Amino acid sequence: MKRVVFMGTPQFAVSCLEALLESECNIVAVVTQPDRPQGRKKVLTPSPVKEAALRRHLPVLQPDRMRDKEAVEELASFHPDLIVTAAYGQILPKSLLSVPELGCVNVHGSLLPAYRGGAPIQRSIINGETKTGITLMYMAAGLDTGDMIAKREVDITDEDTSGTLFGKMGAAGAELLKSELPRLLAGRVDAEPQDESLASYAPNLTRGDERIDWTRSPREIFNRVRGLSPFSGGYTLWNEEVFKVWEVERPEDNGPEGGAAPGTVLDVSAKAIVVACGGGAVRLTKVQPAGKKAMPVSDFARGTAMKSGTVLG
Repeated sequence: MKRVVFMGTPQFAVSCLEALLESECNIVAVVTQPDRPQGRKKVLTPSPVKEAALRRHLPVLQPDRMRDKEAVEELASFHPDLIVTAAYGQILPKSLLSVPELGCVNVHGSLLPAYRGGAPIQRSIINGETKTGITLMYMAAGLDTGDMIAKREVDITDEDTSGTLFGKMGAAGAELLKSELPRLLAGRVDAEPQDESLASYAPNLTRGDERIDWTRSPREIFNRVRGLSPFSGGYTLWNEEVFKVWEVERPEDNGPEGGAAPGTVLDVSAKAIVVACGGGAVRLTKVQPAGKKAMPVSDFARGTAMKSGTVLG
């Protein structure tokens, strides 16, 4: 039975690990990112992949830097025939790519060569895409530049957030990996080179990406907020403090409003906070004032000091 090392970190990758566990291969080790502090109390927390691996009693490696010689040597000591990665979070060095005879394959969350990089799922929503997908590819020295083995499309609807799309993409990635694994274990397969002229990039999100620009259109703000939920959420400033926005009503559901400067609050009610923006207005339906938990606007509206004329940002 072929020896496989799996490398992944978030929940998206857990589905791929489970697909391997259900297949005809021997998972000899799992590599994931080191435990990270989480929450307000900064509790050291293992990755979802580590938790899943430990439940199956699989050896787990957590190198700080996969590029270090010691990390490569430790992984190579497991003598893998194939390495499979899914949202691992580090670029693999050339010295590791040459270790397994059958190569290193990656389950990437976009239809390559579009959206190379670390945040393809979030940025596909933020950019208003209606379709994305999974690409199974051989890994190369560049950033998601390797030859493509197979693809599977996934629709993006207005109801999707990053959270729901991660779930859909994880399931699609697992199905694609499981269907192609017999070929991958039998030997290297024919793969299609990427067209560099069609390449685009999806870098990891920054704090700047989370700030809402009220000069943008209602649709752009709607896409940005759902692309950031339920992980970081979007934010603006109210009374010089961070005011998070977790949900925005779909723009087609409300009529044209505006006339006021972008960021001006037009109305506060139990249904929505209506805020002027570029070309109209948006309706915020779930928010989080500084120092409080996220809440529906129906709760926020009771006793709030925010009123019409308030300027956000």
